[in-house]
Amino acid sequence: MNSWFVRGRELSLERPLVMGILNTTPDSFSDGGKFYSSDAAIGRASEMVGEGADIIDVGGESTRPGAAAISEEDELRRVLPVVRGIARQHPDATISIDTTKTVVARAALEAGAHIVNDVSTLRFDPAIAGVCAVSGAGLVLMHSRGDDVTELASFAHAAYGDVVREVRAELDEALCIALEAGVRREAIALDPGIGFAKRGAHSIALLARLDAVAEPGYPIMVGLSNKRFIGEITGVTEPTHRLAGTLGACVSALALGARIFRVHEVRPAREALDVAWTVLKERTQTANTSA
Repeated sequence: MNSWFVRGRELSLERPLVMGILNTTPDSFSDGGKFYSSDAAIGRASEMVGEGADIIDVGGESTRPGAAAISEEDELRRVLPVVRGIARQHPDATISIDTTKTVVARAALEAGAHIVNDVSTLRFDPAIAGVCAVSGAGLVLMHSRGDDVTELASFAHAAYGDVVREVRAELDEALCIALEAGVRREAIALDPGIGFAKRGAHSIALLARLDAVAEPGYPIMVGLSNKRFIGEITGVTEPTHRLAGTLGACVSALALGARIFRVHEVRPAREALDVAWTVLKERTQTANTSA
């Protein structure tokens, strides 16, 4: 698939897409509280657009280890002014809403969003798929395990026999739900959920086998930014200091098939991925010419 179709927009996958993370929460593990006010969040979105973000991913509920669940009302209060503000100031920007709640997804789409990023793989609220089908919105299905947001990033459900096979099977289940609800195949992206209910060895195994993680033909998204497994490899304990490791992970994932990259630091990711992509394309073209 060379494009991702999200609510009337065609996002080309002929180059890597960068999705900038915009957390409007007080407690996210990497940038909690920095963009908690609507004005600060909209200002950061403008910066990310200028830095080369293809998508802005707005989230109002933290999924960090130990995070507390919040109500629909609180989540709506956090995200809707931000989605409206971005849509108003940057009408060409593609906006994603990071939520597991149908009410929030529908309201954000009405406010101007184009994509729903569901980190629960439709387990918490399968009706999200119907909302995306009716609106034509893009849908990201991210693998995770757990009964609520407080468990998603924990190790409570991180027991696997074959992590690649099991993640693939559980993504396939969610994919069937989405397709049966009427979501267009061309509107769906799949995310192996690096770091969610996965220990470091699981995350590395999934990255090394990205080609086997998802159903062929669907774009693969990865969220690698400042993740715990990077700190385990590099010895960097502070998440916000893991930029170099994040870029290394992103470039590796690009070479192995990922096309959408969810990151906190947009400009460095944009530059690293563009350089790597140019080299990889040249290698492919040279190989095709020599064949």
